[in-house]
Amino acid sequence: MSLPPPTEKQARLFWFALTGLALATVIALIVAAVWGLGRVLDLLSPVLWPLAIAGVIACLLSPVVDFFERKKLSRSRAILLVFVVACAVLLGVLASVIPQVVVETEQLAAKVPEYSARLQTRVNEFIAQPPEFLRRFLPPPPAGTDTDGTPENSALASATHWLTGSLPDLGAWLLNRIAKVASGFGLLAGLALIPVYAFYFLLEKRGIETRWKDYLPLRDSREKEEVVFVLESIQQYLVAFFRGQVLVALCDAVLYTIGFLIIGVNYAFLLGFAAVFLTMIPFLGAIVICITALTLAFVQYGDWPHPALVLLVFGVVQSLEGLFISPKIMGDRVGLHPLAIIIAVMTGTTLLGGLLGGVLAIPLAAALRVLMFRYVWKKRDA
Repeated sequence: MSLPPPTEKQARLFWFALTGLALATVIALIVAAVWGLGRVLDLLSPVLWPLAIAGVIACLLSPVVDFFERKKLSRSRAILLVFVVACAVLLGVLASVIPQVVVETEQLAAKVPEYSARLQTRVNEFIAQPPEFLRRFLPPPPAGTDTDGTPENSALASATHWLTGSLPDLGAWLLNRIAKVASGFGLLAGLALIPVYAFYFLLEKRGIETRWKDYLPLRDSREKEEVVFVLESIQQYLVAFFRGQVLVALCDAVLYTIGFLIIGVNYAFLLGFAAVFLTMIPFLGAIVICITALTLAFVQYGDWPHPALVLLVFGVVQSLEGLFISPKIMGDRVGLHPLAIIIAVMTGTTLLGGLLGGVLAIPLAAALRVLMFRYVWKKRDA
């Protein structure tokens, strides 16, 4: 016996259920693809990290190599000359900075428990007896207080206790990670190959720029021209970001180190060395450096003038970066928006796993930006 045809309401419900099932299947496939990509990146990180670093080095040295090539040197000799000069400068900097960074890292690791206890004491003293200029803005202490004036159920005190209690574990975890990375033979072998990768990237630059289109698996057509345009736009954004942001991060690191040395904050070289990598992420890296320096100054001196001096150094460096360093280095080139970089790094680190996922998320953000401007936010050019 044949069934009667579904009513209009039943048909809508049926297609709604099928649509929901299809959406759930697509989401599950996307999650599985992201998870699989994260596992692949984790497996291939010893190979991908050296290639990524070599690409950034080649991007930085390419203008210098082109300059010497215009002076009638062959491409290979210009690359070797730039390599020799860059290695001499790098070895000189490392010989003068790295020993101090290692010493300060060991000292900080040894003093993390002491600093944790001292920080908790300082914060408790601040809660019990805030500075005079803050007392006029604070309400009178509640009825349920201890004899020293500290609220019995102070949320700030509880948060401070948790933070200072977790600092030793955090320090031990970081040292364990650093030791694990440093002892990896695959990573060491990859680091040894970075100059080789960078040399061939620079040597084959013109061939890569002119002939990469021939290897696209597309026949000559308008669609291929469109793909080439999108890929070249992504490349321009990535070159502008990596070349400019690395140079800006180096300048910021030097300024932070000098500023912290002037005001007498411990571990100035370690903070400057960390700033080279952290300030690659706009705003977020600078905030991390500022908070770390504020904490160290507060624990070291136990007063307010030195943390205020840290804020002054932070403000001066950020002003110099915004008014002079970035305009001189970046010029009028339009790169990725800082907010887009932060979101991409955080999303890549969370979904793909590890710092490599965060770094590789930047090309994906550049691709998304180009596609949105090309096909969604702006009318397509004729």
